[in-house]
Order: sequence, then structure tokens, then C-alpha cells
Amino acid sequence: MLEFDPVKVRRNVEEAKTDDLLDRVTAFREGMEPAAVRIIEEELFRRGVGPAEIDQYRQDQAGRLVMRPEGFAYRCSFCQRPATVRRVGWHRLWGLIPILPRVLNYCPNHAPEEVDAPKTEPPAADDD
Repeated sequence: MLEFDPVKVRRNVEEAKTDDLLDRVTAFREGMEPAAVRIIEEELFRRGVGPAEIDQYRQDQAGRLVMRPEGFAYRCSFCQRPATVRRVGWHRLWGLIPILPRVLNYCPNHAPEEVDAPKTEPPAADDD
């Protein structure tokens, strides 16, 4: 396990985008060191994001994220955002040849279209 280095964490937090920090302090909070959460919250407050905005961001995500048994969200398999969809896909050799089935996590930006498409009911049959 890596040793916690507050200097490196603070540097990373200062360079991160606000949305990334909000994801960390909400969706990934349970998997983080308490000291890292404090550093992130301090940086968010410095940027003008207060407890009410953090709580609103958490509420906006509620029910949409795919959560791990440990209590924090899965990460997207293609970026660092929290996953909203989890399904079986393929591990591809050289990004082309499907060779092994595997579970993939998707954020809204990377989810396949058929996952994001709204489910529609088939038209009702006329019973004339």
C-alpha cells in the first residue's frame, strides 16, 4: 500500500479540475484517506464551492452511479469519471480483435449508444 504524502496530494488537487474534485469528494469519498478528503474540500472551498454545492452534486449523482461493495463508485474503464453503467464487453488485442470477455464500466461520456438510448415500448397492437 502506498504511504500517504500530503504534499503530493495537495499538488495533485491544486492542478485538478473542479469537476474531478467534486467526483473525488462525493463518488469516491469512501475509498479515500480522510486527510485527502480534507485537502480536496479545502481546495473546493478556495475555489468558491461550498458544502451546499458539494451536497447538491452528491444528490445529482445519487441513484445514477454504479457503486462498489466498499461504498464508492466504480471508475469508468476509459477515464477517471464515476461509472453509471457496468456490463460485459470485450478485451481487445491491439484495440481491434476481441479475445476475452470482461466487465467494463462506463461514464456517461463513454457509454455505448444502446445503453444511453431510452427504452421505448413497442407500439400497442390494435385489437379491432
